[in-house]
This record gives sequence, C-alpha cells and structure tokens, in this order.
Amino acid sequence: MSKPSPDVYEQGKGMDAHNAVMREVRSQNDATYDPREPTRVWLDEDNTPDGVYQSLTIILNTGGCRWARAGGCTMCGYVAESVEGGTVAHEDLMAQIQHCLDHEAENADDPSGLIKIYTSGSFLDEREVPAETRQAIADTFADRDRIVVESLPDFVEAERVREFVDAGLETDVAVGLETATDRVRHDCVNKYFDFADFEDACVAAQDAGAGIKAYLLMKPPFLTESETVADMKSSVRRCAAVDGCHTVSMNPCNVQRYTMVEELYHDGGYRPPWLWSVAEVLEATAEEDVIVVSDPVGHGSDRGPHNCGECDDRVQRAIKDFDLRQDPSVFEQVSCECEATYDAVLEREHSYSMPLAR
Repeated sequence: MSKPSPDVYEQGKGMDAHNAVMREVRSQNDATYDPREPTRVWLDEDNTPDGVYQSLTIILNTGGCRWARAGGCTMCGYVAESVEGGTVAHEDLMAQIQHCLDHEAENADDPSGLIKIYTSGSFLDEREVPAETRQAIADTFADRDRIVVESLPDFVEAERVREFVDAGLETDVAVGLETATDRVRHDCVNKYFDFADFEDACVAAQDAGAGIKAYLLMKPPFLTESETVADMKSSVRRCAAVDGCHTVSMNPCNVQRYTMVEELYHDGGYRPPWLWSVAEVLEATAEEDVIVVSDPVGHGSDRGPHNCGECDDRVQRAIKDFDLRQDPSVFEQVSCECEATYDAVLEREHSYSMPLAR
C-alpha cells in the first residue's frame, strides 16, 4: 500500500492521535492488487421501499478512500485492499464492472433488479471513480430497476446523483453515518463529519430525486455492549426522522486487518458485538417508519459478531428473516442458555472492565 501523504486535505479533520495510530497500523500492509479485478462481488436478496429484490453487490477496487489515506476510521480495513498509487484508470474500472457482469451471468438465472456499488471509500468521489466512469456505469445498468451507490456526505452532490436518476434508475445513496451521536462518531470511529452533514446529504440526494440509505456501525471501539445497544436504538430513530432516509442498515463491527480495532482485539481490549444485541435493536426499532436491516459479516467467528457458538447460526437466520419480512416475532423463535451471560454483560460491563466476556 502506498504511504499516506501528509498533505492531503483530510489532515487535521479527525483526532490527530487516532490518525497517527491508523497510519502506523496501515503501513504494515505491503499487499498489492490487480486494478482490473473487483475487490468482491456477490448475489443476494435485499429489502427496498419497492419490495425484495435479487441484488448484485459490487465492491470496486479503487485507489482507496482519501480519508483512510490520512488515517481514517478505527474499524475499516478496506483501504488495505485498494490499488497501489491512489488512482485506477477508467478502462480498468470498467473491466471490473464487466467481471461482475460475467459473475452474475454465470450464477443467476436472471439479471438482478438491484445493483449495489461500493468502493473502499466514496463512489461519488471523482478521485476514486472519475465522472466518465460514473456516467458509463449509469449507462451500463440503465436497464435495471434500482441502484445503490455509497459515499461520504462530502461528495453527495445533486448533479452527480442525478446521472443515475436520469438513466431511469430508482437511486439510493448509502452514507456511512455509523452513528447519529457526533461524539461517538468523532472519538470512537474517528470520522470527521457531523450528523448535520448527513442531513445536508439527504437534502442533496432528494434534490436529485434519490433516497438515502444510512449505514450504522454497531459497537465501535471504546463502547460497552449496553452503550452500543442504546446508541444504535437512538441512531435508528434519529435517522428515521430525517426526510429522504428510508432505510437503515446496521452493520455489527467485525475485526478487519490493519485497523485499530484489530490492535485492540489482539490486546484483549475489544470484542465484536453479541448477535443478541443485533436482535435487540432490530426488535426495538421495528415500528419505526424506516426499513431497518442488518448483515452480520463473519457471524459466529471470534473476529465477527457472535454469541456462544451454539446459537449463532440460528440467530443469524432470524436476523436475515427479519431483514426480508420486517417481522420482529422471528426473534421469539430463538433462545439459548447464553442469554443469561449476555444479560450479565449488559448489566455489569463498564468501560474499565471490557470486554467482560469473549
């Protein structure tokens, strides 16, 4: 990975101590990646305001998130998989798109109605995805029904979003908000913007005729289990109250390589969230006027959201069922003896004694 430049505009936006640590951690990575190969691609099902769609999810391999080059978020290791040098040519990015289309053709009976496109940073940042490429991607998927593109609030401008709307696509901008609590976003996630910036991005997306999908992070470092449950409930409700935000995706934190979270995890200072916490938040916010979903990546593993190991798959299936049907009664059908341990953690874990259980 290329050495982060100290003169990029992001310097001074986050916590200087966090950025210094993150730059040191990221400097340990020396892997290289093919600019013509996407980071990941897969098929799934997703709940949208227009119903459940088969989805094609694409993670483009770009030059990396510019915020991560300055240090970046404490939990995010995606920049470690980005292309050396900071930029990827239009032709190479379109080769990645073709790779994803080939994957879809080989593994799906029909083209997916929903396309979701992510990068290691912001799809709408023209340093990562040039305007020429953005327009070509809009044209490529103009025959589909719906598209989701991810971006930090800085780059959500109506004219950039409108290219997809004008192509005839129902368009959503996914914003990595992480939490509605500014202090948690700044001090625990090391993300520099405020909730007010998210609200401004919602306005810009609406001006273009698009909607907003907010991404939340369950259990960044330095929060106890009970604190993160309370923060997620509050954050879902605050997002639901913002015009234009129709979906909240709550992502339980997992331990990614070359991150501060990984350093804490190896030192015994971090445990990913319990799957019971995911279920608790989904059940508690099911009546909010917003679609709330969650996709616990790496569930059941030590580095991913987990319970005791015996019930993890059952709880994960209930979460997936809730995502598609939005019916909180699914969680009444799963139980385990480890719930007693989980309840004790909620009651007794404090900032000076965490994690209380592994």
